[in-house]
Amino acid sequence: MRPAVLITDPLHPSGVEALRSAGVKVDYRPGIPHEELLAVVGRYDALIVRGRTKVTREILEAGRGRLRAVCRAGVGLDNIDLGAAKALRVRVFNTPEASTEAVAELTVALMLSLARRLPYADRSMKEGRWAKKELMGFELKGKTLGIVGFGRIGQRVAEICSALGMRILAYRRTRPLGIEEVLARTGARLVGSLEELLRAADIITLHVPLTPQTRHMIGEREIAMMKEGAILINTSRGGVIDEEALYRALVEGKLAAAALDVFEEEPPRGTSLKLAQLPNVVATPHIGAQTVEAQETASRLAAQKLLEFFRSEGLLRASIDPPQTSNKSLKSRRPRTERHS
Repeated sequence: MRPAVLITDPLHPSGVEALRSAGVKVDYRPGIPHEELLAVVGRYDALIVRGRTKVTREILEAGRGRLRAVCRAGVGLDNIDLGAAKALRVRVFNTPEASTEAVAELTVALMLSLARRLPYADRSMKEGRWAKKELMGFELKGKTLGIVGFGRIGQRVAEICSALGMRILAYRRTRPLGIEEVLARTGARLVGSLEELLRAADIITLHVPLTPQTRHMIGEREIAMMKEGAILINTSRGGVIDEEALYRALVEGKLAAAALDVFEEEPPRGTSLKLAQLPNVVATPHIGAQTVEAQETASRLAAQKLLEFFRSEGLLRASIDPPQTSNKSLKSRRPRTERHS
């Protein structure tokens, strides 16, 4: 019997075609309601999801007996019950490498938007106003950038911002092999604590996954440590910031501005919406990975990882001529995300 995959969120056609070309039965049902997913998940060997589908314990248990893998075509795994997946022996994969460039470039674009007040400048022109005197900005050159979470995306942000002449501080809990080369290339300096980074940085950008340890890692206490007039950027996950504390800091003037691509509630409601509507906030609707290149790469990598898994499990014959790829074998790789480490 051919392995069967259910795709529950929109996916670039390249991944769908790769799976079908390898002999996998693919059902493409983006937007499938939760109750329908519960009813059919047991017919599939694997799911491919993005951020919309919540792979709960209930879903995983409904797939018991056949479901072997879930692949998140993207970075975060917070929409998958990892504890339940482990208990039920369901492998979980993701494709964090796909969106590195897209998220890093958006981060820098948000920085520049705040520095030069580009959204306000554009809006005033469309309203027929010549607001030149209101649009005094600042340069990024010479400013201190604090990067919280120095994985793939954080390192790429450092590369781009070092070329802009920024001083770069980075915080992560471990000092992995190869980090010295990255530090030398970017001129970044690893600091010993989050507190040290918060106190020194003019602009702080967050690149951490949402875990129980990182939820509300930036709250009232951490904001109080920041410089008066500092700027905060978040393109990781909304839950890593206490939005009530951030709202107060922006309204009261402790922080000069913020740029947010992610919110605790998406689409924003309540405090999330109040934040997005502040005049000193640039808000975007979770578009970090919304580039043609990132979407195609995520789809292709999701297909590749599942195919390698199916072959390792004996569900597909090994390829005689596997597709060329720069990635090492993913056969036994654990899920990888941008880690706060």
